[in-house]
Amino acid sequence: MISRIIGILVEKTPPTLVVEVGGLAYEIEAPMSTIYDLPEVGEQVTLHTHLLVREDAHLLYGFGKPGEKTAFRQLLKVNGIGAKIALAILSALSLDELRGLVASEDAARLTKVPGIGRKTAERLILELRDKLAQTDGSAVIAPKPSLIEDAVSALISLGYSERDARASVSKVEDGLTLSEMIRQTLQLISSK
Repeated sequence: MISRIIGILVEKTPPTLVVEVGGLAYEIEAPMSTIYDLPEVGEQVTLHTHLLVREDAHLLYGFGKPGEKTAFRQLLKVNGIGAKIALAILSALSLDELRGLVASEDAARLTKVPGIGRKTAERLILELRDKLAQTDGSAVIAPKPSLIEDAVSALISLGYSERDARASVSKVEDGLTLSEMIRQTLQLISSK
């Protein structure tokens, strides 16, 4: 099993990365949240990895945070969710958002992720309710989905793509008003 890779980022073409380690170049698939946080090509990168062995291929998945890797593994255990859909979930939702949606049993919001239907969302909630608990024991208070959707809509109206808007909004701190959330997101985007 390949648990972690530390090497030079050679190529970044979402959702695929190429990381060179000791003369070997590893092709790694990663969620958008990880890709947004990566350094520039040519710089050193550390990825927590999961190796998926199939009959026809060995696929390597990389994550910027150990918690994302753990969530990915938990998602793979849910009936009807494969690696592609698990990556889509982790690309569309931050880890805290996913935990919050599972805890609040918000199947409607989960169905907005490409590849997730109503039954799959309900199964995901049922199977992960206790497994995606906060590792440090603290409660998760996710922002209200409607507030997040409003912030994403505002950013889209300002000309940002939905994917960029969602990824940026997921990085702001919880407990903000809509205007504070948008302001903090714009500051985050402009600092890139």
